[in-house]
Amino acid sequence: MTPPAVILDVDGTLIDSNDAHAQAWVTAFNEAGIDVSADRVRRAIGMGGDKLMPHVAGIAADSKQGKRISTRRGEIFHDEYLPHIAAFPRVRELVERFAADGYVVVVASSAQAGELEALLKIAGVDDLIASGSSSSDARRSKPDPDIVHVALQRSGAQPHRAIMLGDTPYDVEAAQRAGVAIVAVESGGWRAADLRGAVEVHPGAAEICAHYAQSAFARLIDSARPTA
Repeated sequence: MTPPAVILDVDGTLIDSNDAHAQAWVTAFNEAGIDVSADRVRRAIGMGGDKLMPHVAGIAADSKQGKRISTRRGEIFHDEYLPHIAAFPRVRELVERFAADGYVVVVASSAQAGELEALLKIAGVDDLIASGSSSSDARRSKPDPDIVHVALQRSGAQPHRAIMLGDTPYDVEAAQRAGVAIVAVESGGWRAADLRGAVEVHPGAAEICAHYAQSAFARLIDSARPTA
C-alpha cells in the first residue's frame, strides 16, 4: 500500500499572505488605469490569476493587458510585500507531525512557480515537502481540481488516502472535485460558513496541532493500522 498524502495549500494556510496578495493585485490594476473593488479582489484570493482577472475586472489573463497586469502584480508582491510576510504559529510543527505519521507531504498552490519556493521557505517547511505543484503545473487553477490532481499524482496516493489542508472555498471545491477530503482553516479570512464541505474547520494550524490526536489526519492514519 502506498503511503497516505497531505496536500497543502500555502497562502492563508501556512503563511499570512492573503491580504498582501490582494493589495498587490489592486495596485497593479490601478496602475493600469482599472478601478476594481478591493473587497471583491480579496474574496477572489485563492483563485489563480487566470480566474481572478476575469472575475474582478473582466480581463482575460492571456491577453496582452492581462499579462502586463499579472507581471506587475508579481513585481509589487515580491518587492513590497514578500519581505514582511510571516508564517502562522506552529506551522512547521504541524508539517513535521504529518511527516512523522508517514504522510507524503505535497503542495497544491495557486501561487506562481517563481513565488512558491520563497513562500515555502517563509513557512519554514521547504525541506519537508516531497513535491510542489503551482499554477504553472495545471491548465486551470482552483476551484478547478487540476492542481490537486497533479499533487495527488506526484504523491503516489489514491484520493481516499489523501487529505488536503486549505483556507478558501476554492480549496474546498477543488478538493471535492478531485475526490479528496479537506480540512479547512479560518486563518485566510474565511469563516466556517464559507468553508462548507470541509470535513473539519479549525481556526488555524496551531489549533490542529493542539488537537491533532482527534483530527482527520490522525483518524486516517489510525484507520490504516492493522488491528490486533
